[in-house]
Order: sequence, then C-alpha cells, then structure tokens
Amino acid sequence: MPIAYWLTYSRWRWKFLVESVVALPLVLPPTVLGFYVLVAFGPKSSLGQGYQALVGHPLAFTFEGLLFASVLYSLPFAVQPFTSAFGAVDPKLVEASWTLGISRLATFLRVTLPLSIAGVVTGLVLSFAHTMGEFGVVLMVGGNIPGVTRTVSIDIYDEVQALNYAGAAETALVLLIFSFVTLSIVYALNRRMWVVWPTR
Repeated sequence: MPIAYWLTYSRWRWKFLVESVVALPLVLPPTVLGFYVLVAFGPKSSLGQGYQALVGHPLAFTFEGLLFASVLYSLPFAVQPFTSAFGAVDPKLVEASWTLGISRLATFLRVTLPLSIAGVVTGLVLSFAHTMGEFGVVLMVGGNIPGVTRTVSIDIYDEVQALNYAGAAETALVLLIFSFVTLSIVYALNRRMWVVWPTR
C-alpha cells in the first residue's frame, strides 16, 4: 500500500522505472523470479548471509522463504488496483483535508482509504487468490516439504504424478470453487452491486 500511495502521488520523472519493477512479475516467468530470489538470498550472497546470521537458518525451503517469494510474485496484483483506486479519489477532497490542518497520514486514513475501499479489497483478494494457485515460484523457493511449504497447487501436481486422479480432482475442484467465488467478489465490488441490488 505505501508503494501504491507513492506511485499515485509522486511526481518523480523516473517513476516509471519503479512501476516497471513492480509489474515485472506479470511478464517474468515464475521460475526466473524464483531463481533470482534463491541467488539473492543464497549462502554466498551478503543478503543471504545476513539473513542467516539474524534468524539462524537460510531463507530457502522455509515457510518464510515461501511467504517472501509469494508476496513478491503477487505484488503487482495488489499495487495496481491500489494505485488505480487512490488515483480515482478527487484531489480536491484531499487538499481540503490538508487545508484544515489534517496530516497526510490522517488524511489518507480518513479520506483516501475509505473512498478507495473497493480497489483496496480488490487488490487484497486478487493477490491472495493469485498466491493460492502459484506453482513455479513456490516450488523454486519453498520446495515441496509436507507441513511446511507444500501448497494446494503442488499437492495437485503430486497427486497427478502418483496417478491419484480422484484426489487431484477433489483438490482442483476446491481451488476452482475458491477462484470463482474470489472473482465474483472482485467483480461485484467493481460494479458496486450493492448500489443497484433491490432491497426489501
């Protein structure tokens, strides 16, 4: 959210470079992103050595590594809806809040965020749903450790490899239903169905 806020209101002329970096996971193969995460936090890198000295174990093939890679890979699915929602807020309302002596943080919490709630929820739901079905980055960084880094998508893959198509079908159906419900929520929020929905 801070990244989206900065992208919305910053007037830095090279801002498009940051936007490109944030959007990279949209076009970059997941295995490439996972490889660079492994290299960046590997035992031979300064980041990896610093992380291991701080927490006592490497980042790769842990739940923390899985979480970090998933957040990184799903970042544009949150930042872009947030940025669009913040940009749609009438700047006169923000400026009016400033003229009343309200700080930028308070203005964001009282004006910008409530008026952007549909976009914020959309970003949260989309990024979470996208992470649920991720395979490449998860497998590269987290591996396939039962009870630690095994995810739903990896479980489906394992079931197919074991020729257990019934188990894979059940898990895939759960993921399909979850994805459908998620997208329905997103589209409902974007179209503001509660405004036109008949009430009794």
